Amino acid sequence: MLSYLSVRNIVLIEELKLDFKTGLTVLTGETGAGKSILLDSLGLALGARADFGLLRKGSDRASVSATFELAQDHPVWAVLDEAGIEPSDTLIIKRQLRADGKSPASINDEPVSVNLLRQCGDLLVEIQGQFEGRGLLDSRNHLGLLDRACQHDDTLGKLKEAYHGWRLADKALMQAQSDLAKAKEEEEWLRDAVEQLDLLSPQQGEDEALSQERTLYTNLEKIAEALAIADDALNAEAGAETALSRALSAVERVADSGAGKLDTALEALHRTMAELSEASAALGQASASLEADPARLTEIDDRLHEIRTQARKHNCTSDDLPQMHETLALRLAALDDSSGNLAELQAKLREWHDYYSKVATLISERRQAVAAKLDEAVMAELPPLKLEAARFATLCRAIATDDSEKWTNLGWDIVRFEAAANPGQDLAPIEKAASGGELARFLLALKVVLARTEAPKTLIFDEVDSGVGGAVAAAVGERLARLGAVSQTLVITHSPQVAAKGAHHYKIAKSAHDDSVISRTDMLSPQDRVEEIARMLAGEQITDEARAAAITLLGGDNATL
Repeated sequence: MLSYLSVRNIVLIEELKLDFKTGLTVLTGETGAGKSILLDSLGLALGARADFGLLRKGSDRASVSATFELAQDHPVWAVLDEAGIEPSDTLIIKRQLRADGKSPASINDEPVSVNLLRQCGDLLVEIQGQFEGRGLLDSRNHLGLLDRACQHDDTLGKLKEAYHGWRLADKALMQAQSDLAKAKEEEEWLRDAVEQLDLLSPQQGEDEALSQERTLYTNLEKIAEALAIADDALNAEAGAETALSRALSAVERVADSGAGKLDTALEALHRTMAELSEASAALGQASASLEADPARLTEIDDRLHEIRTQARKHNCTSDDLPQMHETLALRLAALDDSSGNLAELQAKLREWHDYYSKVATLISERRQAVAAKLDEAVMAELPPLKLEAARFATLCRAIATDDSEKWTNLGWDIVRFEAAANPGQDLAPIEKAASGGELARFLLALKVVLARTEAPKTLIFDEVDSGVGGAVAAAVGERLARLGAVSQTLVITHSPQVAAKGAHHYKIAKSAHDDSVISRTDMLSPQDRVEEIARMLAGEQITDEARAAAITLLGGDNATL
């Protein structure tokens, strides 16, 4: 609930501090005393557009601070949690107007945007008679209001689950169909590509191996010439092997006479002779293995050309071709098996759609039933409010199946409160069906009926009793008191019958102060209430009869007051 309001330098208000309590609080005062300024100030704190014309003359800064005492589960805390503001027992909203054209706002001392301020304000306070397009006058709220009256949160949860599943299944099917259409467009290319890679059967590392083999084959003549020279150097009559053999024979002849001095040299000559023989044999083997095969070189060139052509075609390296082959083969297999996958996705979509339709039907039927009871209850409230010829109806219409894209996680119903103020008048959206006092009383009747099912808010009515008096004004006051028993309710009124129903009474008055006019608001004592209500009854000249009538309206007598 709204527990405290502080206003500084707003038009006629120099400084104002008000404490509010539960129940019905009435605010009275003469026309022009500053009642509308008080509402403008509160509206500013709740996120209304900054009107710098409200800045008090001679001041460079104005401020409004509103304090709310809220339960931990109040819906506003969820909104603030997303903004990084932690919940507490108290919520303090502040808004300033500066002469430099800036209008900063904060919640619990954390700077916030005006959009967040307005979003929170809509959850905290509802003002009827001001800020049209918010609260009951905003048709976007009517579905939520009816659903709260239906008390079917569990079923709504199932509907949201069904909608989510349905939309996911629809998205999956559309994606699969798109993929299939795209695959069909390239099916011929895909089959040809897989067939060519099947025939090629590329292997990882094959390009490098073939390149090395090709290098060998293109240099066979040079290699053979080098091998011949080497063989001649080793084995010719004047070659290394002949010379080494002569050296070995010479040393062997005198080895026994050398007293061991030639052993090392002899061993070295034997090792060299053995390695020379091994080298000669290796040269022979190499020469024998390098027999030219002109066809092989052509095969290598053709193979390398095909591998590299396929790599360019698929925009990959030669070593990536085996993986590309596998990927394309899998795509082709998936294409061949796509009909079964589509059938499965279509079945899943039908399953979720049927579930959504089933739950949405239950929701819609519940809404229709509760809407009829709501209409009956509101119609019963209208005659005492001097709206006996008026009509009220809750439009609850389903969006057609061929327009199902407009269905949401809240179902397929369009809900709107409609009314007709006069006989013969067609039903119209409630914000267009009446104006002034009639509209205020329509909203009062609707608010009384919905009060126990709505999220907790502070309700403010601005001159809901406009244009009525006597028994009708008393009926308005009685309904406001009923609202006050459920939700904190504030009403600005000129009706003594309404004022007498308040649990708390503030008087707004203006007075001259130096060279300026100041508006002030005071809580009235029981005796002061008698005087104020007597003034409202009799005018400027208060009579004893007016005081007696005031006491009667307040439910007392001269002895008790």
